[in-house]
Amino acid sequence: MRPFVGSNALGCKALLAFVLLSGCNTDTAIKDEQPDPVLVEYPVVYIQRDLIAQSDNDDPQGASFQSRNPAQFNPGAQLFVKRNAFTDSPVTNITAELFADLLGEDAAPETVQRIDIRDLSVSDDGQQFLVSIRAPEIEGVDEMEQPSWNIWRYQLANQTLERIITSDTTAAQGDDLMASFLPDGRIVFASTRQRLSRAIMLDEGKPQYTALDESRDNETFNIHLMNPDGTGIEQLSFNLSHDFYPLVLQNGQILYSRWDNMGGNKGINLYQMNPDGTDNQLMFGWHSHQVDFDEQSELIEFIKPQQLPNGDILVLLSSQDDMSYQKRPVVINIEEFTDNQQATVQSGASDNAINDLEMSFEFNFNFSDLLSPSGRLTHLSPLPDNSQRYLLSWDLCRVVIEEQIRACGQLTDEQLLDQTLELADPLYELWLLNDADGTQQLVADSEAGKVITEALVMQPSSQPKTFIADKVIGNELDPQLHEELAAAIHIRSVYDFDGQDSTANLGGIAQLSDPSLTPASELPARFLKVVRGVPMPSDEVRDIANTDFGRSRNQLMREIIGYTPIQPDGSVKIKVPANIPVAISVLDINGQRIGGRHSQWISLKAGETLQCTGCHTANSQLPHGRYAAQADSINSGAIGGSAFPNASQNIIPIQGQTMAQADAMVNGIPELTSSLNYQDRWTNPDISAVNDNINIAYENLQTPAPNGSECFNNWNTYCRIQINYVEHIQPIWDLQRLAIDEVTLEILADNTCTSCHNIVDDNNLAQVPAGQLELLATPSIDEVAHLTSYRELFFNDVEQEEIDGIIVDKLVVVLDADGNIVYQVDAEGELILDAEGNPIPVMTTVNVPAIMSTNGARASANFFDTMNNETHQNMLTAEELKLLSEWIDIGAQYYNTPFYSQD
Repeated sequence: MRPFVGSNALGCKALLAFVLLSGCNTDTAIKDEQPDPVLVEYPVVYIQRDLIAQSDNDDPQGASFQSRNPAQFNPGAQLFVKRNAFTDSPVTNITAELFADLLGEDAAPETVQRIDIRDLSVSDDGQQFLVSIRAPEIEGVDEMEQPSWNIWRYQLANQTLERIITSDTTAAQGDDLMASFLPDGRIVFASTRQRLSRAIMLDEGKPQYTALDESRDNETFNIHLMNPDGTGIEQLSFNLSHDFYPLVLQNGQILYSRWDNMGGNKGINLYQMNPDGTDNQLMFGWHSHQVDFDEQSELIEFIKPQQLPNGDILVLLSSQDDMSYQKRPVVINIEEFTDNQQATVQSGASDNAINDLEMSFEFNFNFSDLLSPSGRLTHLSPLPDNSQRYLLSWDLCRVVIEEQIRACGQLTDEQLLDQTLELADPLYELWLLNDADGTQQLVADSEAGKVITEALVMQPSSQPKTFIADKVIGNELDPQLHEELAAAIHIRSVYDFDGQDSTANLGGIAQLSDPSLTPASELPARFLKVVRGVPMPSDEVRDIANTDFGRSRNQLMREIIGYTPIQPDGSVKIKVPANIPVAISVLDINGQRIGGRHSQWISLKAGETLQCTGCHTANSQLPHGRYAAQADSINSGAIGGSAFPNASQNIIPIQGQTMAQADAMVNGIPELTSSLNYQDRWTNPDISAVNDNINIAYENLQTPAPNGSECFNNWNTYCRIQINYVEHIQPIWDLQRLAIDEVTLEILADNTCTSCHNIVDDNNLAQVPAGQLELLATPSIDEVAHLTSYRELFFNDVEQEEIDGIIVDKLVVVLDADGNIVYQVDAEGELILDAEGNPIPVMTTVNVPAIMSTNGARASANFFDTMNNETHQNMLTAEELKLLSEWIDIGAQYYNTPFYSQD
């Protein structure tokens, strides 16, 4: 006999018979239990934990669950297995002696090991479940030597709980969490192992280390796969921030949560991929992190998705308070929507994708700390059948009245509105709710100071998951790309923005793709740049100062993977390295980025080809990145059987092919280059003039080329371009640039950048730097970790002037809004007078804005326009301007490697 609480209306709807029980200073509404007959034979599993994770009496700390720190250790959890759903059925703590061998010889027999437990997941046949467990903390050692999270398996047949990875060495190589069974018995899980990423680092010439997330707070989780016996561990995803909470859907695909944290984006969204890691794509949530509930806007993340038996996606939304347990169950329609208010192009659905889980009970679970007749929910999971039953960890609504605990169901509506009501301490118990018949029963009680956080029933699923075989090399995967450890990206047109032709004012892609109508010099988009994010090491590996990132740490560190031309119709097909996070940028003829930076990391498996329709603006909520949800491409491709209109007869496309596809069919998929290299393959010389070639290459620099550029002489998937300010940019300013008379060899002018942009002239006398811009390779007085030139380029400064051979900050009189002089006054507001009795004007410095911006080369137009004016034209070469542009476009970092020489 246990209490049932709720509003009067809820009690009537449930048709429950209530009696009043008095005792233990409590008046409680209760109901006779009617156990579900189906659950009599199925065990119930649940995790119960202490509300206080650290038991230091001087500073007790509550258990905290941070979505971006999944490996956080909250000691004080226990794992229980009940024979069935009867409240008084036998229950066993199966973790009570799990780490008994770690206890000292002098430990008391009743000592309870303070471990942490999470992530229950049951197999489709109901015969085994997976769980993540972390062993007790080891006193006196640092965090790096503490136990790791491991995945354990409980088998019902022999009632054993065993760690899946048996080798202690292998088990300690990373934190493993959130495991689920695939239909063939393999296990998908989230891990910080980063096994393939670490191996690629060695091939790139970097040290091997476990990377931190892009906020540089915690080791990054990625999705991994292993055999049922813990062997054959394989990394499936390669995001630079967390990929976690993998859910195996009924269709066999994997839905998971991804923290999109590139360049300041902070949202955790839902992604989907195949079990072999292919077809990885955004599914839902990019523009849906601010949602209105109960007339109040809530900031939400899409964490730990579940699938209901009917196929809908269930998410328990969490409060932004890490110490709060309460959840709000919502159902998300990801089949017809890509965002809360954005339907897929094909579905045309209306209303919202995110809605409260509908139940026959009038529940109102929310994040408020105020009294709610529905009580509070911290866990809800559906039973794996079609019975509309749920397991809930439920804190029933109870209040304290005159030192007695009363159930809210005993109070009138008027009493419930009393603002002075005091909520009783939380008591989360495990309940079985049958939404089909409106009944519920207690499954497991709890006690003060504890909470049941997860539960499941070891019951066979009525919707066993579909098996999806790995893609086959030579069939779905390109064998040559696979052998090269490469993949391919094909974009039908970079001029396609959400199904609209962005070049309509130029005649559209039909005109641009016709060489007789549009010469290459008039094409808006000329090159595609591929960029790789540099994994961030922990402080133990390399302590990175914030100054290493330069003006802004928003882009962290970046390496350029290479360049390729964009075809006249806007299409691109290019080889890229497999199994690393890459981003793309569209460039103009000068190699400068058009539009914003790409905001999602792309990673592909070896042999895979990504098919993209086009591009997307950051503010657009139209579907993008989810292939089947987007508008059709504006580029329908070739008619087939003949050359493109007025184009070369050397390339005859197949029907529907883009120019990039046709070119790759004839000439092979292009490899990335370090240079901006263009050769006209499309002009028919019998119809129109052939376009000039372009080759802006590092080989033509008179200063050191970026690190790694020599790799592109014989390209492979580990080629990277690394630009560091001191090594590669400062030498441009220092390079001697003398204008010499070819006949007399007389020096006509010294165009060296640091000759004019200096605080002294040729005679070593003080001068104001030209343009108020000092480009010297001396330590900055504002930040000694930076050269003066870097600070002058990217930070606002004040105007200077030369007075009596000394450079000083220029001061000007301050004027008010009406143009009147502002004078100095004392504390009483009286004018301060000089020795002659005159008021003293307030003086101020004159701001000089930075000439470059980390937002990109086009945002640094003041600099590049200056380099094209009458004074500076041709002083810098095309190669130097390209180097500056590409460096600024990736973020103008001071260093783009954590492992620069510290000499």
